Amino acid sequence: MDRLPLPLEGITVVAVEQAVAAPFATRQLADLGARVIKVERTDGGDFARGYDTAAHGLASHFVWCNRGKESVALDLKDPRGLDVVRRLVAEADVFVQNLAHGAASRLGLDAATLCAAHPRLVAVDISGYGASGPYADKRAYDMLVQCEAGLVSVTGTPEQPVKAGIPAADIAAGMYAFSGVLAALVRRGTTGRGGPVEVSMLEALAEWLGHPLHHTMHGGTPPERTGLAHAVIAPYDAYPTADDGRVLLSVQNDREWRRLAEQVIGLPELGADPAFATNAARVANRARTDELVGRALKALGTDEALARLEAAGIACARLRDLHELAGHPQLAARERWREVGSPVGPLRALLPPITLPGGDEARMGDVPALGQHTEALLRAVGMTDAEIAALRRDGVAV
Repeated sequence: MDRLPLPLEGITVVAVEQAVAAPFATRQLADLGARVIKVERTDGGDFARGYDTAAHGLASHFVWCNRGKESVALDLKDPRGLDVVRRLVAEADVFVQNLAHGAASRLGLDAATLCAAHPRLVAVDISGYGASGPYADKRAYDMLVQCEAGLVSVTGTPEQPVKAGIPAADIAAGMYAFSGVLAALVRRGTTGRGGPVEVSMLEALAEWLGHPLHHTMHGGTPPERTGLAHAVIAPYDAYPTADDGRVLLSVQNDREWRRLAEQVIGLPELGADPAFATNAARVANRARTDELVGRALKALGTDEALARLEAAGIACARLRDLHELAGHPQLAARERWREVGSPVGPLRALLPPITLPGGDEARMGDVPALGQHTEALLRAVGMTDAEIAALRRDGVAV
């Protein structure tokens, strides 16, 4: 049987994007076969290019979010640069932007304006707090939104709230933008019309706060910050082992507790002890529960602890750092690593987590240099050699 093509083959995306939220969304589209044209500033491009130099001289955020795209560097404050973008959009299926509030509207690149001019276009506005309301004009960086959305209030220890270790607000907004584009393209397939898509970082992350939010609104109190421990289940925490490792285990019901008590802790009587026999009792006696589990695991090496827990049917995991993730045996066994090209040579990258068996593998294109595709794209929209030379001379294109 013939292999299926990537689902977004033939779809063209134009993105005036920066940082993480929009680039992460459009990278998903590129991985699934879309042609993504990334419009960058002439004075350094997407500012995420300058976040660090950790990826062999390139910025790690940029490498992560921008593979498989064509980079065109234009000054959108110059009417000639803006005209190039409008020509590109006229031939596109999708437009995505996450400029500062009001900037896209001033340029005529907001979703409502573009969709009025191009009824088949799917146009996405990604913002920090939405287009209206008292926070519409506020600056919205990932950590700021993590605070506004209450994520840091439920993350950390009882003494100290902490941010998530990844840009959770950016990722949430990016993934809702990605899924919004897919939904709008499906609708276009049945109605012939695209339409605007709006995503805000605050609203995306607030949705992800669903469990603690509902716990608070309907239960009256927010879940406690408990570090790696689960707020309402015990034992569900990480414990040190004899060789300085750490193992996290999760007991989901009282049958599992009885098996843990007998086969790992070595005290089967704990299974029927009223102080530990139910989850409610174990949570009420969390310190003693953790002491019993911790003492048993501290006497074992990490590998042996995991083996005993697995044998007892207890869910468990090794606490890994990022070097260990890069060498994770499961990712290796499933052949999830590939190499992508970049201005500094090949870089390791993970296949995207959406796998489509029976079809072409995700398209993991190169990470582009700033303006790498400017000339080709200017020619594609009909510009002559003289016009291109003038744009370059005047700094409108790089």
